[in-house]
Amino acid sequence: TMTGWLVAILGFKLKLGTVMLPLIFIGTSLKLFFRGRVGTVGIAIAGFGLIFVGITTMQIAMDGVESFITPAQLPPDTWFGRLQLVAIGILSTIITQSSSAGVATTLAALYAGAVNFNQAAALVIGMDVGTTVTAVIASVGGSLNARRTGLSHVFYNFWTAFLALQLITPYTWLWNQFFPRALIDNAEIALVAFHTSFNLVGITCLLPFIKQFARIIMRIVPGKEATYTDTLNEALLEQPELALNAAQKALEAELLALLRHIAAILGDSPEKREDLSVLQTALDDTHAYLDRIHLFETPNPNWERLINQIHALDHLQRLHERCEEDEDRAQTAQVTPELIEDSQLLLMTLQNLVRLVQDCLLYTSDAADD
Repeated sequence: TMTGWLVAILGFKLKLGTVMLPLIFIGTSLKLFFRGRVGTVGIAIAGFGLIFVGITTMQIAMDGVESFITPAQLPPDTWFGRLQLVAIGILSTIITQSSSAGVATTLAALYAGAVNFNQAAALVIGMDVGTTVTAVIASVGGSLNARRTGLSHVFYNFWTAFLALQLITPYTWLWNQFFPRALIDNAEIALVAFHTSFNLVGITCLLPFIKQFARIIMRIVPGKEATYTDTLNEALLEQPELALNAAQKALEAELLALLRHIAAILGDSPEKREDLSVLQTALDDTHAYLDRIHLFETPNPNWERLINQIHALDHLQRLHERCEEDEDRAQTAQVTPELIEDSQLLLMTLQNLVRLVQDCLLYTSDAADD
């Protein structure tokens, strides 16, 4: 809901469209001339500036719109009319794939007088529901937890939409009772406050039952997610040697996952790609687990083993970062004539390395069992 507040407080009151142009220039320059995080920060700065350029453009476009689009031409303020407006809000978000853009457009229309407050409130509710389509699309083909998260987003937004529809009438009544002119003079502020309020109410009602909600989602989307840190048992921390064995198993699983992922982005089977966000969480959990293994340097024989595992984890974290940031290089290598042969050779080497590591781990496991 923060975009709406920025639009309502800064966009309409301060007319920042022109002022933000130097900020956009700085952001795009950072993106053009720097890679990695600096470039990412640059594109974020440019995007932030473009919000206000967009608002200015919408305000210009909305000038005079009230002469041919009026609240009377839109569905009336009845239950059925509100549901129609919710449907329009959902459709607009599906088309634009951005509820923030839809809310900004609604604020501009409200500011211009093309819609009244209750109509704008119903549109914003629909736009909140419309974001679920983006979540569902993003989760298709994703990991089990990604699909569950997408579904939970759908359930949560429909729940808050149901609550919000009940709140429109009491909300407008309260404003008219305590601030009689506010819905006319500062309608855009009242609208973003309504947007924030019904989301906070939805969260407040759901949060105490989050475990039950999670169980329902897990029943609807059953399955077992492949994890890398199943061995990291809290009870083992009392026995440092056993804890180190558990951490080693996790590191081995994470190493294999990273090697398979690199092979996949170099041209191996696409289905062998790993979910890098899940893998990052596993690496962070392993790091936290190693931090909780307390040893003294001497004369403890496990000290060197702990240090080696910390070093290994550091290398895995760096490798994971490369997978996130440099995938485009791997794709370029596969279509660049001068690099195709080297790319294929590297892929074969990685495939052999994966098999070698698997064999070594299997042999080590068998020897330990014997």
